[in-house]
Amino acid sequence: MKKTVAVVTGTRAEYGLLRRVIGYIADSDKLSLSLLVTGTHLSAAFGNTVTEIEKDGYPIAAKIDILKFGDGELATAKTVAYTTDAFARWFDCNKPDAVLVLGDRYEIFAVAAAAAMLRIPLIHISGGDVTKGAADDYFRHCITKMANLHFPSCAQYANRVIALGEPPHSVHNVGGLGDENIRKLALLPKAELAQSLGFSLDLPYCLVTYHPETLSDIAPSQQFCALLAALTPYLQTHRFIFTKANADAGGAKINALIDSYVQQHQSCIAFTSMGVLRYLSAMKYAAAVIGNSSSGVVETPTFGVPTLNIGNRQAGRIMCQNVLCCGSAQSEIEQGLQTIFTQSFYQKAHETVSPYNGGDTAKKIVQLTTDFLYSTDCAKPKEFFDVKQEHPYYGD
Repeated sequence: MKKTVAVVTGTRAEYGLLRRVIGYIADSDKLSLSLLVTGTHLSAAFGNTVTEIEKDGYPIAAKIDILKFGDGELATAKTVAYTTDAFARWFDCNKPDAVLVLGDRYEIFAVAAAAAMLRIPLIHISGGDVTKGAADDYFRHCITKMANLHFPSCAQYANRVIALGEPPHSVHNVGGLGDENIRKLALLPKAELAQSLGFSLDLPYCLVTYHPETLSDIAPSQQFCALLAALTPYLQTHRFIFTKANADAGGAKINALIDSYVQQHQSCIAFTSMGVLRYLSAMKYAAAVIGNSSSGVVETPTFGVPTLNIGNRQAGRIMCQNVLCCGSAQSEIEQGLQTIFTQSFYQKAHETVSPYNGGDTAKKIVQLTTDFLYSTDCAKPKEFFDVKQEHPYYGD
């Protein structure tokens, strides 16, 4: 009998990364896919991106709506409690052999807690990162401590997972799914991309994504207004493609500011969701990527695209030479923009080598997951690993 893997996705970006993994599980002769869709996928305000999953043809085992409490920190806390309950009920009724999650968001933390409480083996992709400016940082590490099998995206992050007490045999440095998407997805030609977007790309353009910095004392909307003010002088020479913020506290206000800005300036366009194909295609031809999204520091190195990473949301991640970090004040963003638009920085960016190239990342994840589920390790309780000797990744 096949082993059932419940794969959970709650955001457009997460699904774009998981898509290849989901496909391999669906095609496996040893695994059965239960795809659980939740979070912003089911929200009209965030583009009803469940339709993108349906277009791909993957059967959805359940749609679990969790965004019922509005915006803000208390709403997030209530969402975590509700999500834990909703997924615990589904897991208890359907009894998957494992639950597979990616990343660090609060709803994924809740899903992981539900699985752990029911002693269902948890498989975690993208552990070991550090993002000092967001609550996601401790959500991610909590998920690591509940997980049984780990797929960090590079050697440094694998080291961190082991330093958190996870046995080295359970930690597999397989590379980044975003890097693999870029290398293997047939991206759109620039003219076809422009036609698909309904937006002229005759001028150099920038891809802009800005999410709330949830551990900052400065309101996300105030930070984003500083970014808009810094971008305004470039409206005559550049075009700007905005992708909207996520469902973190403060995201709704950022999205309202984006809508207002785009209405005032014809050189700008905004999308709730571009889909992975259009988003990565847009990244490929961009003059620069601007904002504080993880894709700006994790995926842009594969393209060698000049990137301005603003504020502390991604602080702690590996920063490749194509990424320039700056503060969130308007003057700091203005100085950063001046630098990334220089020819010298463009050349430096295009010489970047990504640390996330793990080869056939998705295939490795599914094969190692299969091996784990059919091994005796699957039934063993977790043990804490004390780092007292060398292990496969230390020193990389």
